[in-house]
Amino acid sequence: MADYFTLLSLPPRAVMDENQLQKAYLSATRLAHPDQAGGDAQLSSDLNAALETLKSPVTRLKHLVEQHSQTAWRAVPLEPALMSLFEKLGPLLKLSAQFLARKQAATSALTRALLSSEEMRLRESLEALNEDIEVLWQQLESSLATCDERIAEADASVWSDLQALQAKFSYLAKWRAQIREKLLGLML
Repeated sequence: MADYFTLLSLPPRAVMDENQLQKAYLSATRLAHPDQAGGDAQLSSDLNAALETLKSPVTRLKHLVEQHSQTAWRAVPLEPALMSLFEKLGPLLKLSAQFLARKQAATSALTRALLSSEEMRLRESLEALNEDIEVLWQQLESSLATCDERIAEADASVWSDLQALQAKFSYLAKWRAQIREKLLGLML
């Protein structure tokens, strides 16, 4: 796999300024676009992949660790804050799935109306849990700057910490998607 940081002439960093990323991408694609004289379709495709990878903390950290570390992949256990969220999420997703099945089976307006208060409670619970996930996401994002300082200092232990951060971001991203899916189901 290509080093997307190098491909876009960006330093390997855990924190990525979106404007800087976009500027680097546009500059590189201007020259590589297949519609331009001397353009390269494969390079253009790689640049698109680079943009998609580097704009998300989940994929950016994974790529950073894969490209710049000899640290072997390891499972990251859930710390108490994540475990607490997971313990709330599992039952809530199950309740939501059961409710959505009942809602879908409801054929009359009266039956659907009777389900509305339960639907509202589920929606509020899902939204509250999503807010908790967002708070934890923001806390993790704020810790990335410290990792960049450690990368600049050539601190070898940063890679295992980045790997753990990437795993935490992955958990949270998956949980966000699951909550979004259930909320969309409730809206239909």
